[in-house]
Amino acid sequence: MPRTITVGLDGSPESHAAAEWAANEAEPRGLPVKLVQVWGPVPAPMAGAPLLGAETHQHRTEQILHEAAEALRLRHPGIEVTTEQLTGRPAEVLIAAAEEAHVLVLGSRGLSGVGGFLVGSVGLAVVAHSERPVILVRANAQAPEEQEADPTAIAASAAPLRPVLLGLDTGSPDAALIEFAFAAAARRDVPLRVLHGWNPPYYYAYGTALDPAITETVAQADAAALEETLQPWRHKYADVVVVTESRCGSPSLALIDASREASLVVVGRRIRRSSVGAHIGTVTHAVLHHATAPVAVVAHD
Repeated sequence: MPRTITVGLDGSPESHAAAEWAANEAEPRGLPVKLVQVWGPVPAPMAGAPLLGAETHQHRTEQILHEAAEALRLRHPGIEVTTEQLTGRPAEVLIAAAEEAHVLVLGSRGLSGVGGFLVGSVGLAVVAHSERPVILVRANAQAPEEQEADPTAIAASAAPLRPVLLGLDTGSPDAALIEFAFAAAARRDVPLRVLHGWNPPYYYAYGTALDPAITETVAQADAAALEETLQPWRHKYADVVVVTESRCGSPSLALIDASREASLVVVGRRIRRSSVGAHIGTVTHAVLHHATAPVAVVAHD
């Protein structure tokens, strides 16, 4: 059975934006979209109320799922849209659904320009435990918003798409993460911007003024390491234009700032299979909450 692009749908504007993003992603790839809704039993005190009973609640959730699927089919007649309603704890059910999917797409609620975007407990749990890529999409993150402003274009669709942004740690680069980013850029026919943020040597933490010569030396060494890491992928994806950038400073802030000009931000999460538990990582956690573009989290060893 072919893998699907699976969407966690709860009826919110954010989840509908995630479904639309998934359809736009699936259409050129010939992949089906599956809308999954997790239905939890109504608490006992509410189940007895005539307007809030279990049957009424389940009927309404089924209706939301059906209407969302029909709307996607109308806007994207070229893709197959299926639905599935499941019962259980939302995070656990979505993690299981992700394992059978190509990617899992969830919504991310917007707060404000300063506050960024809110990834709820379910979304964070799914990101922290899923070993499949998870995409977080903010409300109203439709395809036109991924396009550059072009005053010479007749319509928004004529404007070029923004680049894919990859946050890469040259100290522990992972092939799955890099492959995902290059493939995403190739499908969109856009440049891939690879960004690595690095901090000054540890002794600067004690207040020593930055020496420009030392900073330049570290920057050059870091840029060379970045180029060496990407060299095999440049050959594999020869048609992808790659722009690299090595910045001194917080990797989180650099990626969040650069996300304003990206169509997709790709970051990694190291898989932990131990009693310590799952871990998202400080950079990925910050990007999930504050990046203005959809964020893809790729789990890797």
